[in-house]
Amino acid sequence: MKNRSQLTLGILLILFGVGLIAQQQVPTIREWIAMYMEWPLNIVAIGGLILLLGLLFGAPGMAIPASIVAGIGGILYYQERFEDQASWSYMWTLIIGFIGVGQILSGLLGNGRKEIISGFKTIIVSLVLFVIFASIFGKLTILGSFGPAILLMLLGLWLIVSGLWRGRRKEN
Repeated sequence: MKNRSQLTLGILLILFGVGLIAQQQVPTIREWIAMYMEWPLNIVAIGGLILLLGLLFGAPGMAIPASIVAGIGGILYYQERFEDQASWSYMWTLIIGFIGVGQILSGLLGNGRKEIISGFKTIIVSLVLFVIFASIFGKLTILGSFGPAILLMLLGLWLIVSGLWRGRRKEN
């Protein structure tokens, strides 16, 4: 499995290098790319290409780096579109969630149920961090002034109750 992922990544890097050379040497390629793709969307497209190559080579683990790359491209597109570069102070927490999305995709594509469950847990961690950092830096106003604090308290309560519930089940 690891060799397939490494082979896929190697082929991807070679194709990317060839594309960069072609873009520099053939002006029509550069014009076509400029016409159809804004630079952050190029990063999203590269994430899609990583996923596609992972599928073609039977390496479902490539869904994780594909999700990270595409997700970062999405963040950069948002920041470019809305001129909100300051959002990086809390948006970085979503990268953890992109790992979770990749784990879920990898699990669905062949790595199994454990990876899917792990992916959902990773996404929850990412969302909690996002709520915390977005609240601290003042950008999370959709839930009102107390919304993020209430969400965090409810999550804390849920963690305590679920931990106690699991502890009691193990005792029985």
